[in-house]
Amino acid sequence: MRAVEIAKPGGPEVLQPVQRPVPQPKANEILVKVAAAGVNRPDVLQRMGLYAVPPDASDLPGLEIAGEVVSGGKTFKAGDKVCALAHGGGYAEYCVVPEVQALPVPKGLSLTEAASLPETFFTVWSNVYDRGGLKPGESLLVQGGSSGIGVTAIQMAAATGNRVFATAGSDEKVAACVRLGAEKAFNYKTQDWASELKTATGGKGVNVILDMVGGDYVPKELKCLADDGRLVFIAFLRGPKTELDINELMRRRLTISGSTLRPRPVEFKGYVAKNLREKIWPLIEAGRIKPEIYKTFPLAQAAEAHRLMETSQHIGKIVLTL
Repeated sequence: MRAVEIAKPGGPEVLQPVQRPVPQPKANEILVKVAAAGVNRPDVLQRMGLYAVPPDASDLPGLEIAGEVVSGGKTFKAGDKVCALAHGGGYAEYCVVPEVQALPVPKGLSLTEAASLPETFFTVWSNVYDRGGLKPGESLLVQGGSSGIGVTAIQMAAATGNRVFATAGSDEKVAACVRLGAEKAFNYKTQDWASELKTATGGKGVNVILDMVGGDYVPKELKCLADDGRLVFIAFLRGPKTELDINELMRRRLTISGSTLRPRPVEFKGYVAKNLREKIWPLIEAGRIKPEIYKTFPLAQAAEAHRLMETSQHIGKIVLTL
């Protein structure tokens, strides 16, 4: 099969087209003929040598795919169209995935659109709803609202009846966040987002913050949380260390949490997939949540897709097609 491998750690040019044997599914796995694969930040970090691949994972990049089942299991049979969270190996013509991490392609979506869903939808559900405990009627701040994670979090929370706010790095991206469902979005380069958020919430702050920034944002974020608020980390673009006012944490009963998805066991990912299928897939099929794809590239141009991602110019997802 055709695939794209990381020849050695480095820049986008180290992504090289190769021929590989078709992987063989183990028990509880299915083999999928890949039609499209999403590109995500962990792929870039893996290419740079900054993201350790679990010992049981494929060395090929690619954490989400969509395509046609070749050899099925208990839930899916050959010929079924699925999208799935992969344990690596997505940048290839064929990919094996644990069957519980696969979901049917939502009605009305193409395989390319479906490939943009799993990584961000699994991440948002497990962090905003599970760890963050976002409830209907509560409010959410999404840092980095125009990223793949951001556009998913905004749409999902708006569709589940929440007030949503977001930050982004340009007026164009701010407008996109509002178009996708944010009540207000703030340009962090030109606005004091913390002050603007407190004003927008009548001084109360938000119930949950989804943060991929960390660093010096954290003290501001604690002040932007409502009493009993929850701050959930999924990355730390401004650094992993910060100052923490424990008195504020205690006085206002705040909760700080965070997680990474890839090392979690298959059983946990299956639990997330079940929640997505029951609670979020109907919202996609009703048109209340839509894939936001910025650009697609053929698999052989994976290096160009990575170059685009590293510019951070995109709004939404970048997808490789086969």
